[in-house]
Amino acid sequence: MKTRKLMALGLAAVTALSPVVSVYAEESTEAATEAAAESVSEVKGEEAKRSSDAAPEWQAYNDLIAQIKVETDTVKREAMMHEAEDMLMETGAIVPLYYYNDIYMQKEAVTGIYSNNYGFKYFMFAENGDSTTLRLNLASEPDKLDPALNSTVDGACLAVSSFTGLCSYNEAGEIELALADSYEVSEDGLTYTFTLKDGLMWSDGSPLTAKDFEYSWKRAADPMTAADYSYMFSGIAVNEDGSLAVEASEDGKTFTINLVAPCVYFLDLCAFPAFYPVPQASVEAAEGWEENPGLWAQEAGFVSNGAYNLVEWKHNESMVYEKNPNWYRADEVKIERLEFMLSDDDTAIFAAYNAGDLDFIDTVPTDEVANLLDNPEFYVVGQLGTYYMCFNVNSELFAGKTPEEANKMRKAFSLLIDRDYIAENIGQTGQVPANTFIPAGMLDGNGGEFRANDEDYTYPCADAVGYYDPSYEAYEDNLAEAISLLEEVGYVFNEDGTLSDENPISVTYITNEGSGNVAVAEAIQADMSVIGIDLTIETAEWSVFLNERKAGNFDLARNGWVADFNDPINMLEMWTTDSGNNDVQLGR
Repeated sequence: MKTRKLMALGLAAVTALSPVVSVYAEESTEAATEAAAESVSEVKGEEAKRSSDAAPEWQAYNDLIAQIKVETDTVKREAMMHEAEDMLMETGAIVPLYYYNDIYMQKEAVTGIYSNNYGFKYFMFAENGDSTTLRLNLASEPDKLDPALNSTVDGACLAVSSFTGLCSYNEAGEIELALADSYEVSEDGLTYTFTLKDGLMWSDGSPLTAKDFEYSWKRAADPMTAADYSYMFSGIAVNEDGSLAVEASEDGKTFTINLVAPCVYFLDLCAFPAFYPVPQASVEAAEGWEENPGLWAQEAGFVSNGAYNLVEWKHNESMVYEKNPNWYRADEVKIERLEFMLSDDDTAIFAAYNAGDLDFIDTVPTDEVANLLDNPEFYVVGQLGTYYMCFNVNSELFAGKTPEEANKMRKAFSLLIDRDYIAENIGQTGQVPANTFIPAGMLDGNGGEFRANDEDYTYPCADAVGYYDPSYEAYEDNLAEAISLLEEVGYVFNEDGTLSDENPISVTYITNEGSGNVAVAEAIQADMSVIGIDLTIETAEWSVFLNERKAGNFDLARNGWVADFNDPINMLEMWTTDSGNNDVQLGR
């Protein structure tokens, strides 16, 4: 175990070991959630004012991403993606902490559950001994169940259980056709034509055809829908009226898509929840659907087309899914009932698992990890993504600073963090400290790995293959550089290396509940305290936290991104100005 962090905690015992934490109690009422959201806003008060003069100019980044998406020369494309990550990391707004892996526990009798590198977990081919019920926990109350509107990993796991697209992933993590029976690609790679399987149905028994895909894709890309992932449809050509150039045949048997440029990961998109079909009749039957597009899927009983239907939803408490007899592979589904406990209290979740009340859990308390490493029911699997901290570039924290000065401030904060400690003592399952946003292991689209030095590109910190050295050995140098950067933007330090009282720094860090997330926040708090930065931690229930972060109501926030497909553009296009996943508020 690393000891430097313990020394830092000792130096600031009052603030580091007794953090100011606002915890919103988990109550099974909508009023409690609304009260929590109001509480966060009230705490911010006047501090929520924006400081846009300090934000970086961002149009050049938007233009670069647009160029990458139509570039067909793989060497040029890789070079442009390195340029884009350079621009992103130059802002200091993204602070990578470690590269993800994934942990979960499942009872010995449970077999057939599998996950992929993107965090999707598949339960439809599981077995549980003699039982036809599987009791699970993924997270707390899901934010969105409409697959076009979801942007969370737990929501994606629910989506792949209750909806199905043209393609899916098998147990080996490979793309395979799902609702599509076959497909053809034009010689120039710009036109895909899918032929659907015969006899496809929605869960209510009504026919599912290519016209449902045409409606759903156009809906997801329509600005009026306000889907976070609408930008993922930008590789598809548009008609004169601005709608997507996708078309179903008159008989509903074939679905044709016209692209603006060849796309090597297009089949991955066809397996992604935002590209799943939704039933137009149900969507538009919900009163107020035009103002609230996801209203149709906010209670149990909505029409879907996956292996399971949601039949019961006690908000903030539980969800029950039952086997859909109209699913195209229903005869292969052995588990007839999925019972989800909704909670992010990992101590309670772990206790329920140990008591035999849960068969599968997707989290464990941080202080239990070391004891579970040799437990055959404890799984550590690969995942392609990055756990990170992010700044709101419009935060009042940067008031009066130029964009260049704000960048230096954020970089200084980043350099203060002991990632080696976080990975070894909090993660504990082999996480690698991160020094790039695009994760280790992601392909470059040109036959190699993106995070690598080669004859065409060398990272700024070449020896560490990244933008800084996150190692234990580099801590003292990183600390000195952080102080130097803050001095460059006008901060005065005492002889002992702490901030002078004439220029204090106070900042609030928001995170969702969970012992691991809170432990990371406390570690960062201790790191900041070494030079006298006063960091306050606020925790919130999952859906409240997501919406506060998305709205830009924060200075610093916990964040994480598990890739949607294995190409760097997925980690880069999310930061364009109009992206629904641009929590940092770049260009806004």
